[in-house]
Amino acid sequence: MKRRDAALAALAAAGWAWWPGRAAWGASGSPTVVLVVGDSLSAEYGIARGRGWVALLQQRLQAQGRSVQVVNASISGDTTAGGRARLPALLQRHRPAVVILELGGNDALRGLPLPSTRDNLRAMIRASRAAGARVLLLGMDMPPNYGERFRAEFRAVYTDLAREEGVALVPFFLAGVADGPQAAALFQDDRIHPNEQAQPRLLDNVWPALRPLLPRG
Repeated sequence: MKRRDAALAALAAAGWAWWPGRAAWGASGSPTVVLVVGDSLSAEYGIARGRGWVALLQQRLQAQGRSVQVVNASISGDTTAGGRARLPALLQRHRPAVVILELGGNDALRGLPLPSTRDNLRAMIRASRAAGARVLLLGMDMPPNYGERFRAEFRAVYTDLAREEGVALVPFFLAGVADGPQAAALFQDDRIHPNEQAQPRLLDNVWPALRPLLPRG
């Protein structure tokens, strides 16, 4: 045991905060960590603190008696490049069992190249998996005025990555919100950010894909 501990210490000192042989589920009795790395859609932009879908996820898990801690590392305005830069420190600090990636919308809104968005998300997926975490990718879409060709290429970033990397996917995070008959009533005045009323639907979109990734019991 001493030799193993010494080896782990040496790996950590060399910058390998995560050794592939280590389980990411934490010490016995410690809560499982779900890390959410997103943008304003997950950062409770424009709504009261504690009312966003991430906070609602924590409440649902607690109501089910699950020993799970949800860490919301989302930043309004963040891009995939920003998330990629922040992720290594987040993995090392929180040691998550599951990483939810909700990024890419701001890349498209800013006209950033889709190959860069794809590369950044792929790097985040691989870093999370190398750290021992399971990954859930939240797909996005753009409004119709962006043109069907661009929208199809943008959607394919998520579907292709999920297939190629073998990770869980929510095809469209805003399903039933942005594309529903009551869309106008579910957005804030900027017509970009879902309001408080829409947050339970966002959680319901995520939950079926997330639940299988959580430890049983």
